[in-house]
Amino acid sequence: MNDLKIFSGRANSELSSRICEYLGLPLGQISLGNFPDGEISCKIDEDVRGRDVFLVQPTCPPVNENLMELLIMIESCKRASAERVTAVMPYYGYARQDRKDAGRVPITAKLVANVITRAGADRVLTMDLHAAQIQGFFDVPVDHLYAAPVLNNYFLSLHIERDNFLVVSPDEGSIKRAIGHAKQLGGRLAIVDKRRTSAEETHQENIIGGPVEGKVALMFDDMISTAGSICGAAAVLKQRGAERIYVAATHGVLCGPAIERLQQAPIEQVVVTDTIPLPPEKAIPKLKVLSVAPLLGEAIKRIHRNESVSKLFD
Repeated sequence: MNDLKIFSGRANSELSSRICEYLGLPLGQISLGNFPDGEISCKIDEDVRGRDVFLVQPTCPPVNENLMELLIMIESCKRASAERVTAVMPYYGYARQDRKDAGRVPITAKLVANVITRAGADRVLTMDLHAAQIQGFFDVPVDHLYAAPVLNNYFLSLHIERDNFLVVSPDEGSIKRAIGHAKQLGGRLAIVDKRRTSAEETHQENIIGGPVEGKVALMFDDMISTAGSICGAAAVLKQRGAERIYVAATHGVLCGPAIERLQQAPIEQVVVTDTIPLPPEKAIPKLKVLSVAPLLGEAIKRIHRNESVSKLFD
């Protein structure tokens, strides 16, 4: 492991520290700042020549700032003669713009993949992409991890009777994810019928599957952004007689009115991971944060040793 170096951008330094703690390695020394006009400055403060370098930087809000910082870090390491540079992106921004769903719109997820590759990344390590096909947008290897084991272990620790809970998909796009959780946790499957009225607003009406009445509902999604879809689905479940409702997502983006909506929603607990840092003003009592640092740390170790990463899914 002597040739392995891990550096952190400013997007989520706490997660980077936890990853290094898991691996028993010191966090690499890097100086990041901004010039008076806002441009980002970067200097690698230790030797990386011939080293295997991992740069931990989720492109969470502020997305453009964090993405540009990642690109500059990659450029710095390549010019410092690093042997291999892996961009560790626990959260991949612009992932929702993954196809042309209307005329004259960009596929920004592909554009970002091109830019990261062009900057010099030799490999990408990410988690729970909004659309799995984004892996194919890169011209370099992509290791795609899932937080499902971390979330499942937490809900198993609550000792909810299998006959008493329902795994819920908040929309048709998350059905495959919900089926995967149901296989591991047990319980029946239900789907909330969601209709999108605009980029910011959705409407929930029907529930497919069930029954819901008297059940503990576990609802899974890849991210919570403005929380409109999740809270709308929770309201429908409560109207249908759900006893308690738990919500779980890998990425807690929590922008706009998300916190206010979650506080008012009939949700017992919201479980997210630390792929995105949670500022103190968003740390409400019903929000539980689980760490994916051991999972990312193990993947980094396996990539460095040229071992199988897919075995982490077994």
